[in-house]
Amino acid sequence: MDNNSTSVPELNIKVIILGLVLSVVMGSANVYLGLKAGMTVSASIPAAVVGMLVLRAARGIDGKSLGGSILEANQIQTTASAGESLAAGIIFTMPALILIGVWQEFDMFLTTVIAFTGGLLGILFMIPMRQVFIVKNEDNLQYPEGLACASVLEAGQESGGDNASSIIQGALLGGAFKGLISFAGILKGGLETAFLSGNRIFFFGADISPALLAVGFIVRLNVAVLIFIGGVIGWLIGIPLLGNGLEHAAEPTEGAWHLWSTKIRYVGVGAMVIGGISSIFRVRKGLIDAIKVLRDSQISKRQSNVPLNQRDIPSKAINVFSAIAVLLVGGIYYYITKDAAIAAVTTVIMIIMAFFFTAVASYIVGLVGNSNSPVSGMTITAVLFTGGLLYVFGFSGTEGMVATLGVAAIVCCAACTSGDVCNDLKTGQIVGASPYRQQIMQIAGVAVASLVMAPIMQLLHENTPGGIGGRELAAPQAGLFASLADGFFGSGTLPWSMVAVGSVIGILLLIGDSYLEKSGNTFRLHLMPVAVGMYLPFGLSTPILIGGILAHFILKENKSDQDPDNILQRGVLLSSGMIAGESLMGILLAFLAGAGIQSLNLGVNPNLVTALTLLAAFGTIWWLYKSSK
Repeated sequence: MDNNSTSVPELNIKVIILGLVLSVVMGSANVYLGLKAGMTVSASIPAAVVGMLVLRAARGIDGKSLGGSILEANQIQTTASAGESLAAGIIFTMPALILIGVWQEFDMFLTTVIAFTGGLLGILFMIPMRQVFIVKNEDNLQYPEGLACASVLEAGQESGGDNASSIIQGALLGGAFKGLISFAGILKGGLETAFLSGNRIFFFGADISPALLAVGFIVRLNVAVLIFIGGVIGWLIGIPLLGNGLEHAAEPTEGAWHLWSTKIRYVGVGAMVIGGISSIFRVRKGLIDAIKVLRDSQISKRQSNVPLNQRDIPSKAINVFSAIAVLLVGGIYYYITKDAAIAAVTTVIMIIMAFFFTAVASYIVGLVGNSNSPVSGMTITAVLFTGGLLYVFGFSGTEGMVATLGVAAIVCCAACTSGDVCNDLKTGQIVGASPYRQQIMQIAGVAVASLVMAPIMQLLHENTPGGIGGRELAAPQAGLFASLADGFFGSGTLPWSMVAVGSVIGILLLIGDSYLEKSGNTFRLHLMPVAVGMYLPFGLSTPILIGGILAHFILKENKSDQDPDNILQRGVLLSSGMIAGESLMGILLAFLAGAGIQSLNLGVNPNLVTALTLLAAFGTIWWLYKSSK
């Protein structure tokens, strides 16, 4: 493709509308998935496929006349993925204010402004870094998910209908499962058991969720195994070692959950802190280059002399938008703390950390992909640093907790969005898109998606059994951030010994991974997935592992020289549909509950429900395996 071509359609009203609609849909779906599973998945590939299908249907012509639609589809996925990344940032942090009791319900205005400003800063800080991370480091930073999305866009010119069919099939299955579990009560949402051996509790469980199975398929075996290893360390080793089962002899299952929530998950916190620090150390050179580029970007350049495929939003516009965002943030912090000193301090901390972690996230995404980016570790680092600094300055109580979580929310949104921006710009570079047009659409996607974050979270909180923080929507990251803030400024106490144990485990994992890297081993001990496994409920890691095993066997059976992304493409699309279907059905059921339509009670025998659950689970695993081959 001619990268300097201006005749290929790229941005028009159809693209803008479809991109914004998908930004809301994908953002909403990832709000549910993130609250449930503690992680989100990239929306780029399914959005690209849906975009191509809709464009093809809108034109009403055969596939031979679709030569220019690849750039339009790229702009659609760029906009849609902005909503997904914003969801990841906001759900990790803002629900913490509900969990610590500062809010009884989500502040719609405040949550929306925090989401928008955090996402906007992530985009604006990333724009000058494009030269460092995408153009100059093209050989070192591959951006695996950006490359995969570009491959789907290029292949989709001929097979858009088949790809869209895969997404629809997966969505129907995921939605049906969720309906049968949460509305009809014909299937169980999970199977778990615990027993005492001596005076120790042993627990095992598995969630019945197509979305989690799909997550494992998408992240593949290495990451899925690491998440499961984290679960084993926490639940199968940590709980028996730390807990006296005789205290919970009547209810060993509840005893296991109590030990996890009060002790084990803080081991994951310690590991994540080490992961965040190590990530910063790894990108130290890139950080210096990014600061130089940011400084040089202030020198005026004539954009008219720059080719379309290299042109960014002008630096003057970046400065104006950045100033507006910073003023909004300062206003937010004053509004929630009613203290000018805290507002000023937290605004300065936020600016430094948002830029810092934007660069870190952008670099890490280029190395290992967006799904493996250590955003949780970076946000925990931000919470600890901010909380410690405000504590030293003498701040306390609710104001200190809210200020700390306010910084964390914006930093997390900025880091998540910037990583997504990098992936999209890498995809655009491959297919010949205009960076400044992508950047405009990313800002538009963030702006629209920010409007639905608070309403969706409030809807789920009010109409899901247990609300946010309960079994179904555990919101593990938000729970951790709430505990950290309460430990600094409230009545809570942090189990620092558990954090220290996690730190030691994190250091050992880094040493092991360094050895594997030097020996050229394809299996790696990435720290963050293990830490995620430690602070997630164990039932979530089981279907994720199964999904990773399915992807591994499909790759192993295929003896061709094809790229692994191409071999797994159909399975990834099926998986993306399963995630979207289950998530959107969860939101729909929350709407129905809010309207007074409660779940059915069919009175099915519990033993039959268990048998049907096992049958449906094994059937889904077999279907995904056969359909993905």
